[in-house]
Amino acid sequence: MKIQQEQKYSAAERKAGGRYMRELFGSIAVYMVLLMASVTYGPAMDFGFLKTAVLAAPVIGFFLMIWAVARQVGRMDEYQRIVMLETFTLAAAVTAGVTFTYGFLETAGYPRLSMFFVWGVMGASWLVIGMFRRWVMDR
Repeated sequence: MKIQQEQKYSAAERKAGGRYMRELFGSIAVYMVLLMASVTYGPAMDFGFLKTAVLAAPVIGFFLMIWAVARQVGRMDEYQRIVMLETFTLAAAVTAGVTFTYGFLETAGYPRLSMFFVWGVMGASWLVIGMFRRWVMDR
């Protein structure tokens, strides 16, 4: 299978993929470090600008993730870009449907969910739809 994959992707595509993985996992590492510091030190701080800055610091890592994804989209050819953006669009539609539906359930007494739930649905949808589309294209 590995030999098949090496023939399937050009050297430039493998190089771009490696660069993307380094950028993405580097940004995830920044996010995790800032998140750990935020939840460790932020809650005990007095209310004010410094507490807000410490608690919001993990967003820096999140923006770095967006930067890594945007750079990778820029490195893709037109076909790859269309496939990725279609997958993202489908994931956004699934997320809208799930969160909109759950909003109605909340009016019927279901527990309120954190906004972090939206990102979880979005990320999971993007992953599952992407894996499915890849499976269909590879058949």
